[in-house]
This record gives sequence, C-alpha cells and structure tokens, in this order.
Amino acid sequence: MVQELVEKYIYLVQTFLEAGEQGLTWPELQEKWEDRFDESYPRRSFFNHRAAIEDIFGIVITCDRSTNCYLIDRRESAVDGRAATDYLINTFTVNSLLTLGKERLSGRVSVEDIPSGQIYLTAVMQAMLDNAGLHIAYRKYLSKESEQRDIRPYAVKEFAKRWYIVAWSEEAQALRTYAMDRITSLERNGKSFKMPSGFDVEHLFEASYGIYLPEAAPVLVKLKTTLREAAYLQDLPLHPSQVLVEQGQEHCIFALRVIPNPNLIMDLCKYGGRMEVLEPQSVRDAVHQAHKNALRLYEP
Repeated sequence: MVQELVEKYIYLVQTFLEAGEQGLTWPELQEKWEDRFDESYPRRSFFNHRAAIEDIFGIVITCDRSTNCYLIDRRESAVDGRAATDYLINTFTVNSLLTLGKERLSGRVSVEDIPSGQIYLTAVMQAMLDNAGLHIAYRKYLSKESEQRDIRPYAVKEFAKRWYIVAWSEEAQALRTYAMDRITSLERNGKSFKMPSGFDVEHLFEASYGIYLPEAAPVLVKLKTTLREAAYLQDLPLHPSQVLVEQGQEHCIFALRVIPNPNLIMDLCKYGGRMEVLEPQSVRDAVHQAHKNALRLYEP
C-alpha cells in the first residue's frame, strides 16, 4: 500500500515538473491519471495527494486562479538544489517506468541489479515521517544468524548501489548504519522518538567517505591522475570536497579533505596505474599494501 502511494506521489511530481510553469487543468490531469493508472481520479484524492507530497518532499502544488491550472509553486517548494530529494524522485520514477514498460520495452532496457531493491525503503521513509521506532532482524556478512535490533530511523543514505539506514541503536546506544539488503525482516516496534535537534545526514557524512560514520578528523588527500582519468573525475568527483589543484601536460593533481577508511582505500585501488596517491603517507602506504597483496595472487 505504501509503495503504491509513493509511486503515485512521484508520478504527480514528475507530471507537474514536465508541465512546467504552464501547469495542467483539472481535466488534463484527470486524463493523464486515467491513462497511467486505468482508474478514475476524484478531486478529493488529488487534494490528499497534494498534502502528502508537501509533507514528504516539501513540494507545493498550487492552483493559479487566473488560468485554473495546477502547477508546482517554485517559490514555496524546495525543488531546486535538493539533490537527495531529486535523486529519490528519479529513483522511484525510473522504477515505476520500468515496471510499466516491462512488456512494451522488453529487450530494450538494461539496468544494473541493486541488491537492496528498495524492498524496505518506503516503509523506512514512512517510519521516519512518523518518528516511529523499528524492530529489525539484521544478518551481518559472514554471519549465519540474524540479530534482533531496535532502532530509531533518522535517515536513509545510498552508496555504491546499496541503501542504508542511518539510525540510533537502542542496544548500542550509538549511531549505526544498516544495509537494507542485510535486513531479513522489519516492523514497527510501537515506540516513538524525537529527532535530535539540527540533525542533518549530509552534514554528518560531509567529511566521511562512503557509509562509514565519522570517527576521526579529516585529512588532505592528494591524487595524481592521467589526463583521461582526470576527465572522468571532473564529471564524477570522488568526494564533494574534491578540487583540481594542478593541471600539467600529462597529468592532473586533485585534492580532497576526507576521513580515510576501507571504502576509500578500496576505491583508490580500482584505478590501478591511472592514479597515484601522493599524500598523506598513511593513505599512500595503505593503497601500496593493497596492491602488493593483490599482486601476490598472480605471481608464480
């Protein structure tokens, strides 16, 4: 039920974004809805959906009385500059379109499989909206048994094709991250919670790399790359703090301020000879050792 509702909210947002400043009349919106969902669309349902969209996404759908058209009010909505919301909208929209066009576009669409598959994403987001605690069964890697956990879901975060819950663990009395694809069951535990004042998941992870919670001070990491690799890094930076500090005839040097962790070392290693860690020495040594370990597997 929640999944179906969220898909409908996303459809409405996407439809109004495509309509732009011109907006849609009520008959135009009804026609589009009936074509998409093959069901009638009462005005009362639309008003309920409008209210939910404003609560969840901070997007206000208003009516221009001079034209009797409905449109997204960009003065009141946080549509621009909200990368996380835009990403969620795009994720749900693409999934919805793929489901709709599965038969009509057979053999014409190829996507990578995401293990978590958003199975619990909508349920977790609804619990976040309600500030409702969750009871989960969580199975760690290399563990045969699931562990029972009571958590307060503060946020969701996506990294490397996986969705994670950033939550307060009742057992550990500390913040923890939980990969959604490692959750074997999830239900509300009947408890409610109050969000910590000023909590912001982007701020929490701004100096971290990947899904590791910050446990140390960030350091300045300098990377030397080929020109070809530099072009890719400029289009898709390794980290929000990444800046280009030097551009030579045959190489580029990037700098980023980040807390080193296994996610960072693993990602730096994948560039092989196309990237050299210049500093700090601790990160350089870690990447060097990882490459040496890999080389031993291929030596006679």
